[in-house]
Amino acid sequence: MVYLTTAIDYPNGSPHIGHAYEKVLTDVLARYHRLKGDEVYFLTGVDQHGQKMVQTAEKEGVNVATLAKKNTKKFIKLLDTLDISNDGWVETTDERHKACVAKILNDLHEKGQLYKKSYQGFYSVRQEQFLTDKERDAEGNFGEEWGEVVELEEENWYFKLTEHVEWLKGAIEAGTIPIFPEFRKSEVLNALKGAENDLCISRPKERLAWGIPLPFDPEFVTYVWFDALINYISFAGYLAGDDSDLPDFSKLWPAKWHVIGKDIMVPAHAVYWPCMLHAMGFTDEQMPGLLVHGWWNVRGEKMSKSTGNFIDPNELCDKLGSDAVRYYLARDIVTGKDSDFDPTRVVLLFNTELANGLGNLLNRSLNMTKGSLGSVLCEFAYDDEDCQKVRDSHANLLVTYRNKMDALDPRGALEAVVSFVTDVNAFTDRTEPWQLKKDETKRDQLAAVLYHLCESCAQVSVLLSPFVPEASAKMQTQLKADLSGLKLNDLSWGLLKPGHETGKNKPVFPRLEPLD
Repeated sequence: MVYLTTAIDYPNGSPHIGHAYEKVLTDVLARYHRLKGDEVYFLTGVDQHGQKMVQTAEKEGVNVATLAKKNTKKFIKLLDTLDISNDGWVETTDERHKACVAKILNDLHEKGQLYKKSYQGFYSVRQEQFLTDKERDAEGNFGEEWGEVVELEEENWYFKLTEHVEWLKGAIEAGTIPIFPEFRKSEVLNALKGAENDLCISRPKERLAWGIPLPFDPEFVTYVWFDALINYISFAGYLAGDDSDLPDFSKLWPAKWHVIGKDIMVPAHAVYWPCMLHAMGFTDEQMPGLLVHGWWNVRGEKMSKSTGNFIDPNELCDKLGSDAVRYYLARDIVTGKDSDFDPTRVVLLFNTELANGLGNLLNRSLNMTKGSLGSVLCEFAYDDEDCQKVRDSHANLLVTYRNKMDALDPRGALEAVVSFVTDVNAFTDRTEPWQLKKDETKRDQLAAVLYHLCESCAQVSVLLSPFVPEASAKMQTQLKADLSGLKLNDLSWGLLKPGHETGKNKPVFPRLEPLD
């Protein structure tokens, strides 16, 4: 079983293009694993607790539960808009999740991993955590990323994080905890050098009532990050019992990848989470992998409503279609690195590579097959160097595609597909089937050429299915080829057989107009 998760979103506003990218990246990987024949469970959702939710609700004059429910609908809509194929859905207000969190807290308390003490320090309202001097800049100030910082003195419960730091260092150095890209490991190890404090895992109920109460001290609620991270196991069936409707945890865990943004790698996912799991009794072999993606910036700046560069993915899909947005998000970023979001590139890549490239190939293939062969692919004996080049290009494509996808490089896989389509379009121009049609003595050659064109389109429709599933399905409908159950290992040359009847073409990739 391949278990994939995204970081659960915080519904304290509307989703932005970064949320869309994380969903699309994980969905592409999930669909690819299914194409390989793997059994997949893909989990995503929202983290509804925390102080920021309460503050926003107070500003808007609504109940915090009402706000959470209202904003959660926006994130659910994004999944539908982007055709995300998740198997599970997280809401941290779910009673099943609350029960799991309570069991874990009780267990850690009984093991002596939790203790109560009073603490005075500086608290980031935005990040909902206490800060230390290492978060200060050279001038001694806390940076803008921490938002409002207030000084607090209060009693809270703490998790003995420091007891697990040395183990975590060794596990990361040994590669027991997979982290991609590789260079992120050094960032985690550097962060661990300053991990000298235990983790505060509660907030007094008198200050923050919106959260999961500590089962052994109900005057406190669980710190939002401690609560939220547990979703990866609670909704995977951990401690759920035999009568639960949740998945079988033993089949899912460990997660192949938690797909997360670089801003929440340290400390939450790369420090807190493995230490929590270790304290619960999970072994080194049961540690999940972290796939850490970069940010989508706009004109070199991080996306923010306050700077006016916020991009709503739902609105973008309404204007351009989900296939165009999905294709761009997978095509124009190197996994793990930052990229600059450019709406003009969305249109440019779609028009050049899909409309002009693949769309043109599909339209020509179907039209010429209809006009020359009555839409029926014929037996042929003809073969030559040009036809062999197409088959060789296809063989290279299959190897490169698999290697790139297995290396978590969707962009490289798409580049290989585009290169193959370019080769086939060049083959079309060299062989000129519209001229072959005029010479009855070259009918066998014409049949061979048109077969290579239609077969190439069928092959590409399968390989593109993780990226643009709706468009891929349309291609197969027009080819009259149901390839939805095909697995990657079965993807050899010859999907279409002589006598196969193709359908009518209708532009699958209509050209997009430039955005205003």
